[in-house]
Amino acid sequence: MKDGAIEKAIVKFLDNEADLDDLELLENSLQDEEKISIFNDLVKVDYLINYNMADYNVETAINKISQRIKYLQRKKRLLVFKRLSVAASILLIIGVFYFDFFQFNNESSVNKNDTEISIGSSKATLTLDNGNKIVLQKGQKYKTGEVIDQGEDVFYVRQNDTKSRTRKKQVYNYLTIPRGGKFIIVLADGTKVWLNSDSQLKYPTSFIEGKPRSVELVYGEAYFEVSPSEANHGDSFSVYTKSQEINVLGTEFNILAYNEDDVIKTTLVGGKVLIKKGSAERILKPNQQASVVLDSNDISIKEVDVSNEISWVKGLFSFNGERLEEMMKVLSRWYDTEIIFNNMEAKDFRFTGVLERAKSIKEILNYIEQTSDGEIQFDVKNKTITIK
Repeated sequence: MKDGAIEKAIVKFLDNEADLDDLELLENSLQDEEKISIFNDLVKVDYLINYNMADYNVETAINKISQRIKYLQRKKRLLVFKRLSVAASILLIIGVFYFDFFQFNNESSVNKNDTEISIGSSKATLTLDNGNKIVLQKGQKYKTGEVIDQGEDVFYVRQNDTKSRTRKKQVYNYLTIPRGGKFIIVLADGTKVWLNSDSQLKYPTSFIEGKPRSVELVYGEAYFEVSPSEANHGDSFSVYTKSQEINVLGTEFNILAYNEDDVIKTTLVGGKVLIKKGSAERILKPNQQASVVLDSNDISIKEVDVSNEISWVKGLFSFNGERLEEMMKVLSRWYDTEIIFNNMEAKDFRFTGVLERAKSIKEILNYIEQTSDGEIQFDVKNKTITIK
């Protein structure tokens, strides 16, 4: 077996894209010391460094691969059985569905009519400095003669000419991500910004040499990989929100600042940032999160699990003892739904687990419902989710 096939299977596994054939190939190959070495090297380069996730070892991978294979095999058997049993009795089919879905697929009795609820995707609206709006979607391209070129789900703001770096007046654009959307933008200095659903970023189409580089997260959530000052003539980088300023020197961090939230949370992955709120200033270290209350100048700092805080960048929902009310806010933005709590006590139900953002709302709600042991029930109708 060529190592190239193994490497492709490993990368697909780490990106949660491996199919049954890929997983079976990995399960067999990870009994070989040489293949284990390839696995460890790829994890070190493409997983731990690029995604800043927690330690990931072969034993953990093998367990996950084995579990996933069993799930996919059972799902495949169910599909074959369903095709062969069209003429069988309705009671037998119901029995098989009950056993297989509840035991293996974590399906449930969620009352659902979710055909109107779509999984989030790459989309945004670009507002130019002259007020013109351009709707952007994955796979479409948009170009101007100045600075912007879109390909797939990433925007590149280009600054190739000397004139753009020495001009005295900056031109600002807005990139707005709707509910049910996401997008990535690469700024003129090389800084990369991931924007989550229901977010807006104000940014200059070019940066002026000798002055601080600054952008504004108007609202929402964003993850920044900041181009270091050394690569930008020593110019510092700052991010402004509605009530705080973050001064940066080449770093990676996440800002959570939705309009409906009273607290702005900044999580540092690597590097160093200075948080300012009124007269208060605090330095943030890696694996720390700063919380700023809007009507106060206090800045509180605590240690956090960074991989949990930035899981959305990797395409995951990661909840660690979160209240259902807060979870539903996150889900409603990604699936663009309305949430109604008829059962007020359900707001305090706490959930721990990692779910894929590529899953349908039906699959997500079914899993939550199963883990609640009947405490939580969802009713999905059109684009509204009601908690009973």
